[in-house]
This record gives sequence, C-alpha cells and structure tokens, in this order.
Amino acid sequence: MFEFTSQRIRQMMAAAVVTAISATALSAQDIRIGAMREGSSWYIFAATLEQMIEPILGDNSVEIIARGGGVANPMVVQTGKAEIALSNVASAVWAANGDDVYQGMKAPDIRALVGGLNDVYVGVMATKAFVEKQGTTDLAEIVASGAPIRVLIKPVGSSAVPVAYMIMEGLGTSPEQIKANGGDIIQVDTGQIADQMRNGNADIYIDTMIKGHPAITEVALTSDVTFLDIPQPAMDVLEAHGLRPGSYGPDWYKGQTSATTGANLGTVLIANASLDEQTAYLITKTIIENADALKASHGAWASFDPAQAMLPANVGIELHPGALRYYEEAGLM
Repeated sequence: MFEFTSQRIRQMMAAAVVTAISATALSAQDIRIGAMREGSSWYIFAATLEQMIEPILGDNSVEIIARGGGVANPMVVQTGKAEIALSNVASAVWAANGDDVYQGMKAPDIRALVGGLNDVYVGVMATKAFVEKQGTTDLAEIVASGAPIRVLIKPVGSSAVPVAYMIMEGLGTSPEQIKANGGDIIQVDTGQIADQMRNGNADIYIDTMIKGHPAITEVALTSDVTFLDIPQPAMDVLEAHGLRPGSYGPDWYKGQTSATTGANLGTVLIANASLDEQTAYLITKTIIENADALKASHGAWASFDPAQAMLPANVGIELHPGALRYYEEAGLM
C-alpha cells in the first residue's frame, strides 16, 4: 500500500474527496454521470453518453456532474452521489482497496461497466531553460543533484497528484525535501497552468498526458519545453500501485521529439453495485455497440477497442453483473 510522506498531504487528499462528494449532492435523477469540468475529455464523454442513453432511459433521465476527477469520482459513486462515473483504473483500484490515498475511506461497492476507454499517461515536462541549466534531461539525475526545483501540479483531487508524489518517492525525494532544497510545490487550477509555465514560475510540470489535452497543448505551444522520461526507479513504484508503463507521442505536442516514457492510469466507467442490472446492461450495450460515435466525439477516445473493454487489466475492479451479462451475451467473454 502506498503511504504518503506527509500527514498534511493525506489530509488534503481526503478533504478534496469530501468536497467533491458534498458538492455533488444534487436533486435526484435516474442516472447521474460523474465526469470533470466542462471542456475536458471526460465531460465530452459524459455528454456523448447522455445523448446515447437518454432516448433509452427517458427524457430528463440523465444528468452530468461537471466536477470531480480521477481520485474523487470513485467516492462520488460509492456514496451514491452519482450512479456512474469515469475513473482512472488505478484510482478505482486504490478506492476499492482503501489505499492510503483515501485516508481511511474505502469504496467496496464500485463496479466496472466499460474499461479500456483510453490511455491516460502521467508524464513530466520541463522548461528547456531549466534542463539546459542542469545539463541533463535525466529526471533522476536532476533530483539527485539537490538542485532547487519548482514543481507544478494540479490541486488535490486529480489522479496526477498522488502519482507525482509516487514519482518523487521513487526518486528518493518528497515535497518536503524539494522545499528544503529551495524548490517549491505549486498547485493551481488547470486554467492557470499555461500562465505559470509561460511566466517562468515553474521548472517541471507533472500531469496527465492525453492526446489533444488542451492545457498540455497550450503549454507546449506557448512555452519552450521538453518532455522527460519517468526513470525506472520511479516507474517501479508506480507499477506497484496499479499503473502500467508505456509511452506517449512522439507527435502529440510541440517540443516532443520522440516517444516519451510515462505511466498509464487507464480510464474505466464505473457504477455503484446498487445500480439495477438492466440499466447497467443497457449502458454497457449502448457504449460497446456505438463505439464509433464515442471515438468520433474526441481524440482522447479514438483508440477505444470495445473487444477489450472487459479485460481485467482495463477495468481493475469487479464487473457489474449487468455489464457481465452483456459481455457474455455478446460473446466477448
């Protein structure tokens, strides 16, 4: 089980989950979909799914929750504030197991509907001025040097945050040590990230690297950056906590000259175990049998392979009985 290096960090992560749960206590709807903010690929997925399933479930039967994130959404589903939600595979596993990310909270009642929706790599980029000053693009060497590093990440609630701390642990450092070396941990909302990089306020930026990701694209277009591989010692820690090694690019962003090593969080649509079997069956069937429409809605979903949607590596947690029934009837299991 992954243990954070700071009690304060654990408290912040738990507070973010509690905030998301309380914020989503909306008026009852037949199906509430936990997504992320408007404009994100997860919101677009939810909007596409709404258009697909509302004609089946009935008018005004579907509502999108435009908040949350990879860490928060499993608990949003667990507490019944959404019937279904997008989650990272890794964070679904963390929640189901009650890993330290959730500071005593656990989600034993979440189930998978459709996995393998897209690859979500956590990756690292740095300003070219910073790596030129360090004389290397090897992140392990940079950290080992003890040089002051200003690390930019999203606020707690994003799956990229605990992964960033895992990377630090694998490289023998921590937020406290980075600050002790004269560096800093800077956490800002997505809309402020490009400005922080463009204005030279950060040296290294860690986030989810999805093809077409607007924030990453803007950073790459407006700042002189280079993409750094995650070193093997850090990857070993990430693998131990459910992430899969892989590479993204090379042509995803300006400044990315070759494929870059990252850690894949994966994406899975989850549901509460209490969701009735027939509804879970219909949602699963609709996604699988309309995969082309989903893939056309956003570049992030273009690689979705419905034939692999039920594989253990792509769902991470137990399938909902309704989803299992569909996959068996469709001859996919």
